[in-house]
Amino acid sequence: MTRSRIVGTGSFVPSRVVDNEEVAAPLGLEPNQIVALTGIRTRHWAEQGQASSDLAVVAGQRACEAAGLAPESIEAIVVSTTSPDSAFPSTACHVQRALGTKPVMAFDLSASCSGFLYGLSMADVMIRSGQIRSCLVIAAEVKSCSLDPRDKETAILFGDGAGAVVVASDDSTSPDAPGILAVRLYAEGSGHGLITIPAGGTRKPSSLETIRAKEHMLRMRGSAVFRSAVRRLEQAVTELLKEFGLTVGDVAHVIAHQANARILEQLRRRLGLPHEVLYSVIECYGNTSSASLPIALDHAVRAQRLATGDLIVLGAFGGGLTWATGLVRW
Repeated sequence: MTRSRIVGTGSFVPSRVVDNEEVAAPLGLEPNQIVALTGIRTRHWAEQGQASSDLAVVAGQRACEAAGLAPESIEAIVVSTTSPDSAFPSTACHVQRALGTKPVMAFDLSASCSGFLYGLSMADVMIRSGQIRSCLVIAAEVKSCSLDPRDKETAILFGDGAGAVVVASDDSTSPDAPGILAVRLYAEGSGHGLITIPAGGTRKPSSLETIRAKEHMLRMRGSAVFRSAVRRLEQAVTELLKEFGLTVGDVAHVIAHQANARILEQLRRRLGLPHEVLYSVIECYGNTSSASLPIALDHAVRAQRLATGDLIVLGAFGGGLTWATGLVRW
């Protein structure tokens, strides 16, 4: 049976590095307080005029290079973003044009920080069904343009960046062959207001009043999100391992959404993971929303942390509320 496999990874962050001194000043905080609260020391922010598609294109090119494939051979492009270049056309269409692919399907999806795994699931299903044989899945975010520099809940957390994978069909019949074994997706709309940009859509269109009220800025109820993220991800990872008859000891690496170092540490403890199993790059990049998981995955690959045959658990949690897990044999 045809299965799908990640055959290349790539990532890209803007050149502008923003340290804690710059972020802390408007908030009346000390830089070391941000480290204690989040585990973040630096993040990257886009320059004026640098859009999500600009980041996505470079990450996508690097993933194609790693896969040994020309962009012209890609048969679909899925872009996860909650910070699109514009309401429409899709950011994916900008990426398709810039990469110079053939006229292939290209579309955006919005599942907040879980978006990369939502996109990975779509690629997996389309490949398994025989609809396509390759797909470029990209998560790209420019969150800095929607941050209120005086909001302690968000200003200290978010960075900009993009991560990408090339997913391709694999006809191997071996049960131990590399590939995507499962992606499980969840959403609970009752938590819709925990992470949101209140205005700018059809429910509350842009106006002078919404601009004056700063309702186009990202807002988050941090404590509630923290509790939900740890509980939901612990449960989802536990269920995924049980579904496949696995234990924590069978897992070589867990790569999760880089939301906050304290969330990652709580998840590690509750799952009983050794320190070396949970991979993190949040110290350097902050929370890049849906891009954070594929950025961390690309770094792990390029640091040669993943070995052939390793079982890898992926996990993410974000606004919606949404959350997701994945199981991959490398």
